[in-house]
Amino acid sequence: MLFKVLGKKEFTTFIELLLNDTEVIAPKQVGVDTSGKPLHQYLPVQAFTEIDLSYETTEYSAKTYFLPFRENLSTCSFLDMVWDRQIKYRVQPRAIIGLHACDINALLKLDKVLAGDRFPSPYYISRRKNTFIVGIDHDPCEGGFCQAVGADVVTHGFDLYLTDLEDRYFVAINSERGFNVLQRVKTREPTARDNNDYLDVRRRIAGQFKPLEVHNLPNLMDIEFESKVWKKWADKCLSCGSCAMVCPTCYCYGIEERVSMDNAESAKVKQLYSCQFLDFAMVAGGHNFRPDRETRLKYRYYHQHRGFVEAYEEPLCVGCYRCGRVCLAGINPTDIIGDLQTEYQE
Repeated sequence: MLFKVLGKKEFTTFIELLLNDTEVIAPKQVGVDTSGKPLHQYLPVQAFTEIDLSYETTEYSAKTYFLPFRENLSTCSFLDMVWDRQIKYRVQPRAIIGLHACDINALLKLDKVLAGDRFPSPYYISRRKNTFIVGIDHDPCEGGFCQAVGADVVTHGFDLYLTDLEDRYFVAINSERGFNVLQRVKTREPTARDNNDYLDVRRRIAGQFKPLEVHNLPNLMDIEFESKVWKKWADKCLSCGSCAMVCPTCYCYGIEERVSMDNAESAKVKQLYSCQFLDFAMVAGGHNFRPDRETRLKYRYYHQHRGFVEAYEEPLCVGCYRCGRVCLAGINPTDIIGDLQTEYQE
């Protein structure tokens, strides 16, 4: 990996150059919560001044720009006895600025599922390949446990990655595209002081995470499969699916065929779904494989921390804690994992 040092003024110029010819998505403050804490979202920006790189987290992840909540997979028309089918992929270049390590790691996990050899999605791949990603280091967010699941550091999956050294950025270059784009502004080679300052920042960030023991979680979950912990938390669950909607790695979806009343037009529509919905496991004949909240909640966690580990040798969860923050019932992964560990130790 190549490293460069980029001044803050040059970084501003770099973003302004991107804005001239590319759609730019970046963290933007959209309001404050009831305690006055800033709320941010990844949104299109028109000027550098709209970007807030000091943000803690966003309510929704950048997944929405790769897996839209709803999209047309194909459209069809039937006119004068001629059947016409259209399939469109996004090819317009786009840049996303300021992704944190956990969100980039989330995209890498989605890559394994949606851009791998088994079931590649051309819709996802077209968006992924046409998106220029600039990441940035940050202090741990409230409740976040990305270090515990190995998502606090990222070594690939981006074009450029920034570490703030107060008056300058330490830039990791991870693609030819990133190298070429960075040539548009003035940079310099890192000095020994730059390297030391970068390592000091990384040590400071790493030292702020609260410890969470998850290394043996897959085996623990198998042992605690019939644990009362699942019912304890499931009794609070509203089955609203909010956790899946904000999760940067959930990718379950449904397909709907929409046909016009005159049968002249139709569309195959894909919409993200949640395993917490009552009808998620409903099949023909009305049978439901997961009729109760306890089973649905349990299998969400088994997919995140057990099934995905078996398939890809890493958990699906990146520890961003968005699900914990958005849950109206106060259900969160750290408390559930803690309860499982406490019950096992007893």
